[in-house]
Amino acid sequence: MALVGLAAGCAAGLARIDTDPAAEAPATTSVKAARKQKGKAPTRVKVYVVSVDGDTGRRVRSATARVGGQRDRANRKGLSTLRVRRLAPLPVRVTAPGYIARTVRVPFQRRRQNTVRVYRRALQWPMYGVTPGRTQSQLRIRMRPPFRVVWSRGIGSLIEFPAVVSEGVAYIANQKGMVYAISMRFGKTIWRFRPPRGKMASSPAVVGDELVVHGMEGNVWVLDRASGRLHWRYHVGSPIESSPIVRNGVDYFGAWNGVVYALDLKRRKLRWTHRAGFKITSSAAISGRRLYIGDYGGYVRSIALRTGRLSWARSVGGRIYGTPALAAGRVFVPSSTAGSVTAFSSRGRYLWRVRTGSYVYSSPAASGGRVFFGSYNGRLYSVNARSGRVLWSAGVGGPVSGAAVVVDRVAYAGSTRGSMIGADTRNGRVLFRFPHGEYVPVSGNGSRLLLHGYSRLYAVAPRRR
Repeated sequence: MALVGLAAGCAAGLARIDTDPAAEAPATTSVKAARKQKGKAPTRVKVYVVSVDGDTGRRVRSATARVGGQRDRANRKGLSTLRVRRLAPLPVRVTAPGYIARTVRVPFQRRRQNTVRVYRRALQWPMYGVTPGRTQSQLRIRMRPPFRVVWSRGIGSLIEFPAVVSEGVAYIANQKGMVYAISMRFGKTIWRFRPPRGKMASSPAVVGDELVVHGMEGNVWVLDRASGRLHWRYHVGSPIESSPIVRNGVDYFGAWNGVVYALDLKRRKLRWTHRAGFKITSSAAISGRRLYIGDYGGYVRSIALRTGRLSWARSVGGRIYGTPALAAGRVFVPSSTAGSVTAFSSRGRYLWRVRTGSYVYSSPAASGGRVFFGSYNGRLYSVNARSGRVLWSAGVGGPVSGAAVVVDRVAYAGSTRGSMIGADTRNGRVLFRFPHGEYVPVSGNGSRLLLHGYSRLYAVAPRRR
């Protein structure tokens, strides 16, 4: 019995010894696991980005969404799946072929799936005249009458030059110098900028994340496009009525003092100046390595972009107020006092002239082998670009001072008596009449056109049928 008890005691002792290491084993294992877990990447959370065309509302299948080092190509529904470390507001960059790259701070802490709107570059209106050649023609927007008014917004004073539009925002300046950023979807004012002693008679221009504005007080204003905050300004000492045109970071424009300027926006200093000797209200048009601009002496000038050196100058027989249009190797030049539009080759050879018997302040539009312009005689003209033969004319309802504009095979013109028409470019049949207008009639983007009244903007879309 004693031996049995001793054996049992020894067995119990051995059991306790064997059991202790076993009891500590889980603790030892958890330390190792913790060390292993420490070296492991933290768990990521799935979030989703839907890329949508901001103009058409369609899903963008070709989009790629990026958050930090994570990126994913969208599926057929425009959906990208990303993994983030935490649900928080994070910057998402969306890119797609043919679209303007966009970075947006997305509130993933509110919802895991969010929509980012991106905009096709070809459907925007980033500068006066649409293109560097100032053709006043938007070839990609598909929108024809009849229209319905979606919203309207008072601008507070005379609108002489049209809004420019980029990424869902319209930017416009009134005669008193106030610059507005307005939502194309809702018509709401996003921000305002009013320069001291400001007065403006030109359109701004969208240049990346900045907005370039020219003032009649002689300043070039460079604003932050998102907030309207002033980045910097440059003073030339003479009123500027030319709308900006920027090529490779250089803003080209003329002023009332008869000087053409090339202002480097990156270095914030002039590259060159060219003295024309006559007052300039015309905006510059660019093709290839040259710019073309008119002056009050009646000359259209071809100037080298790099050096400011004059290539050639030709007279049109009267003052040039408006802006030349460049298309198919030709330069189409309006003259107010000569009451005409004159065509030259890009090398300065005279081609033809059309006289209207009244002032032609109107900058011409060039589209589809035709030239469109208005006259103070109250008519909108269509002319063969090669021969100068008048194809048709249509009554606008009063003197036409602003540029003609072409969108989707409709030529628009506004009258200083407060009316606007849209005529079929092929035959001149009037498709559209609007009881508000003054100067340049139309701009817009792929979702809406903007009609410009005396001091009010009207956003229109095709009427539902």
